[in-house]
Amino acid sequence: MVRPSRPEVRSLLIERAAGMLARREAISLRGLVAGTGVSTMAVYTYFDGMSGLLGAVRQEGFSRLASRLAALTATDDPVSDLAAAGAAYAASARHSPDLYALMFDGSLPLPDGQAADATLQHIIDTVQRALDSERFDAGIDAVAFANELWMLGHGACMLFVTGVLPFERVEPIVTSGLARLYQAAGDGPEVARRSLGRGWARGLGARG
Repeated sequence: MVRPSRPEVRSLLIERAAGMLARREAISLRGLVAGTGVSTMAVYTYFDGMSGLLGAVRQEGFSRLASRLAALTATDDPVSDLAAAGAAYAASARHSPDLYALMFDGSLPLPDGQAADATLQHIIDTVQRALDSERFDAGIDAVAFANELWMLGHGACMLFVTGVLPFERVEPIVTSGLARLYQAAGDGPEVARRSLGRGWARGLGARG
């Protein structure tokens, strides 16, 4: 199907549905478009129905994260690049909290699982670069270490997207945790902190 060229309507419906799902509200076609001036037919026009919309909501979080990661240019400091990717991840969650929480809701369809997996692959590839440059110890498993980093970051993001703690309280704990993980992987304390500081600031400013 050829989609109409009104991306603002598509975005509006995704944002509305994400907000309703995050608030655990029942979604109906009428409730979704109430007060927007958009017809209920738009859900079929843009998404082929409610199931398609729900899949688009979950996919959108990964798409926004992927855009932020893609905006990061690789440097000659892979540990800084790793920190930048972590900060971009946190920034994506901070700016789209409802979408972030729904990215990991397995009850929703995920139309393109490979695109979602690519966001973690970015972290794996950057860890591998740190291994290749001998910033991290050769015995480190890139996939396992990337998952450790992701689990730290994901847990932190869930704290602020759900309103348990503000980002300002979560951020210093995350960055100190990352510094310890980098050092445990073999990086020197001072160089790890320098790389982390540069990369984190760069990643927070990344725009998709």
